[in-house]
This record gives sequence, C-alpha cells and structure tokens, in this order.
Amino acid sequence: MTDPAVTAWDYSAFRSEPTRDEVVRFRRRWRGRLRGRMTTNAVVAVVILSVVGAFTLLTVFGALLLLVVNSIREGSPDATALVVATLVVAVVVAAVILIARRLSIAAWGAMMKQTRFAQANGLLFSARDANPVYPGAIFQTGSERAARDHFRASSGRYLDFGNYRYTTGSGKNRSTHHWGFLALQLDRALPHLVLDSRANNGLFGGTNLPLSFHRDQTLSLEGDFDRHFTLYCPREYEADALYVLTPDMMALLIDDAATFDVEIIDSWMFVYSAAPFDMTDPSTIERLRRIVVTVGAKTVSRTERYADERVVEQAAAASAMRFSADRGPGANPRGDALTARMRANEVAPEGRRLRRRYPILGVVFVAAMVGVYLVTVFGGR
Repeated sequence: MTDPAVTAWDYSAFRSEPTRDEVVRFRRRWRGRLRGRMTTNAVVAVVILSVVGAFTLLTVFGALLLLVVNSIREGSPDATALVVATLVVAVVVAAVILIARRLSIAAWGAMMKQTRFAQANGLLFSARDANPVYPGAIFQTGSERAARDHFRASSGRYLDFGNYRYTTGSGKNRSTHHWGFLALQLDRALPHLVLDSRANNGLFGGTNLPLSFHRDQTLSLEGDFDRHFTLYCPREYEADALYVLTPDMMALLIDDAATFDVEIIDSWMFVYSAAPFDMTDPSTIERLRRIVVTVGAKTVSRTERYADERVVEQAAAASAMRFSADRGPGANPRGDALTARMRANEVAPEGRRLRRRYPILGVVFVAAMVGVYLVTVFGGR
C-alpha cells in the first residue's frame, strides 16, 4: 500500500458560498440518495426548530383559546380581538416556515460544500453511515452507532475521518455520545497500544475513553512524553512499544496530536477527539490531514518490517523444517527466514488486546443484584 498522501488539499469549496438556486438543485439531485442521512447540522436545526416552533405555537394557540373562552363568557365575542389573534397565529406560522426553509437551505448548503471538497481532493463524503466496523475503543460500546459527516479516501491507503456518535442507557438515563475520529489503515498488525491524552481527561485525571485499562499495563517513556500521554501496552510488549514509539515519533505526537487520544490496534491507527469536529472548517480538516502526513506516515514507515517475535519464532521453525526437507542448490535459509518473518503479519493473542478494567463499584453492584436475585428465587426452598 502507498504511504499517506502528502499533497495539500484544496479548500476552495468551503470559501465560496453556493447560490440558493445551486443548493436547491443539489438538494433535488441528492435528496433521494441521502434519505435518512441528514447531516449533523440539519439534525440540530430540526430539533431546535421543532422545540421552539412547538413552544411558540402552543403559547399562541393557548392565548387565542383563552381569548375566545373569555369572550363567550362575557356573551359578546370581540371580533377584533379574534381577528388580531388569528393574524398573530398566521404570522407565527409563516415565520416558522420561513426559518425552517432557511435552516434547510443552510444545512444542504453545508453538505454541498463538503461534497465539492471531497470531489476536488479524491475523497468520498457521506453524511451518515450506520455501524462502522472498526476495532477501536469508541466503536465497541453503545447502540445506534453511526459515522457522520465523514470523508474517506477513494483510492490508495484506507483513510476515514469525521464524526461518530452512539447512545447508551435507556429512558431517563439515555445519553448520546459524540466523538471526532480519524482511522488510518496500516500495513502491519501491531500490538494494542493506547495513548490516552492527559489534555482531555476529567477533573480527577480519569480517562475520557469509554473503555478503561489496567494500570499495570502503563509504560513510562523518556522526556516530556508522560506529561502529554499515558501509554498503555500489553505486558511483555514493552520492547515492541518502544520499537514503534521512537523519539521522533513521540515528538510528532506531542506536536500534532497532544489533545487527542491515539489507539493502535490490529492494523489500524485511530485518533479520537472528545468533541466532534467541525467538518466544514478548513483549519480543522487541515489539522487532521497534518496528523495523517506526520504521525500516520511515520507509523507506516516505522512499522513496515515489524513482526511479533512470538509469532516469528513459530514461522521460522516451520520454515527451517521446510528448508531441511527441500534442501537444494538454490535454497537460501536466510531468505526463507526473512520471508517467514514478513508473512507473520499477526500478533500473538496476549498482545492483541489490552486487559480492560471495570469500575469496582459497578462490579460490586452487579454482584449484589445477582445475590439478591438468587436469594429471592432459591431462599424459600
């Protein structure tokens, strides 16, 4: 696969405002294809408009109803008051419709800019895609998972960046979680590494990630790196982590990604933002591109010959056996060993996933509930 592109992107699509007629034509052309795929801006606009509009209409209609009731009680309906009230309602309804149309045009205008930007830079834009299949931490929890307002590379190395959201809980405890993300596919399978940014952690230093990991998997690195990130790597994979995170790699992470969480898992590198990205802002998108061409490119080049020695030993033993059986004038044991090393593009089970940590209070609560249930069911027997 090719290295991440280093060419600059063209942001002119975001700097020129499309005309109303252009937006209307765009909406007609894409409405059928994007049915059920409203942009985040459009969803927010609809929600705000619905709440404000409903409250306004209920207030006006309530006042009108009260006026009618009072007029009937007095036995002399005030025609002038009724006319005025009716006109007020009509004006409110017209205003709501006008605002709705403007919000709709604005949302479709943003989508049009994003589509034009994608076309100009060899990307694919999608307003919404359900259940992205990624192994990263934020993609493994909740329901109603969806990538939103995101761009993907149309060729070459797989790249995806944009926003993501999911829901947890139900009823009054239902919560929607919003993230910004970047996903870059690597060439080699790597041990599970998580660089938890200290800049976006909570007041008491707890991680903002939806998953927590055992503290005995932390690894301290040289220089100022520990001031910016907490590094988690599987036990006995410390040397592998140092192989990937060279001093120049750590410097790039500090310079370009210190406010984000970074996860390397399987053959993927993920970058997470605790807040969604503004995917119509050129400076935001340019920052993500820079992460790709610095941190991403360095990760690809640094790991192009990485292999888990635990897996390599098994592959080398098998290769040696084949060499002994097929020994001949053209045999090359060193070449066979190198081939075996590069073919061993996987990580041993103990290095594939970090051990997760579960909240003690949560475990105790679940255990107590199970205990109460067992006593209730079997206590009377």
